Amino acid sequence: MTDKILTERSGDIARIVFNQPEKRNAVSLEMWEAVEEAVTRFQSDQGVRILILSGAGGKAFVSGADVSKFESERASEEGVARYNATTKRVYDMIAAFPKPTIAQIDGFCIGGGVALALCCDVRICGTSSSFAIPAAKLGLGYGFPGIKRLVDVVGPAFAKEIFFTARRFDAEEARVMGLVNRVVPDGQVEAAATEMAETIAGNAPMTVASVKYIVGETLKDESARDLAECDRRVKECFDSQDYVEGRRAFLEKRKPQFVGS
Repeated sequence: MTDKILTERSGDIARIVFNQPEKRNAVSLEMWEAVEEAVTRFQSDQGVRILILSGAGGKAFVSGADVSKFESERASEEGVARYNATTKRVYDMIAAFPKPTIAQIDGFCIGGGVALALCCDVRICGTSSSFAIPAAKLGLGYGFPGIKRLVDVVGPAFAKEIFFTARRFDAEEARVMGLVNRVVPDGQVEAAATEMAETIAGNAPMTVASVKYIVGETLKDESARDLAECDRRVKECFDSQDYVEGRRAFLEKRKPQFVGS
């Protein structure tokens, strides 16, 4: 594990931190591979109820690819294929992570940083954060999965504006577009993300997981939706001990203690 990707778990909350602040947390292949390992580990950890992704240094979330590594990592056809396959796996893993995910965005969120944030369920940023996908300024192609995630979040009109102009958008513009859920004062982003994570982690895990799954199904073509699995997950919630605990806690006017079964 490279020291440019930091991980920790505090109680129910797991964190992955992109730790290259001197390069605004630009990401190399080695870093993406470390993220893949961390996501795999947290996915199998039954004690994790929520995952927060952030960037170190307070100046950037992720500012895209580490261009200084292009010559060694993306100069050949094979290198480009390996890099693209790795990033696709990581994006898909985070998007499909079975528990809620939060992008804690301080400062710049550019290119691959936006793609990464879009894979998360919730995005919280500071007032001076800025966003851009500069592909059209670099002549880069952008594949269907990344564009689909952007369209799902902001709609086709804003997605076209973001790509066509390749300009930088401020936090308020991002909020209006729906690109971020919340904008908070600079310096309070970590606290806001942690507070939301603690709130989510305190709720019934099976209910939260079922809603995440069902929302994902609504974004698929109708013919591809697994409505039987949606129904099964709803029934599983009603059959759970957590449902019993939730009812009792409500009647007894106390905080429920959910266990996820």
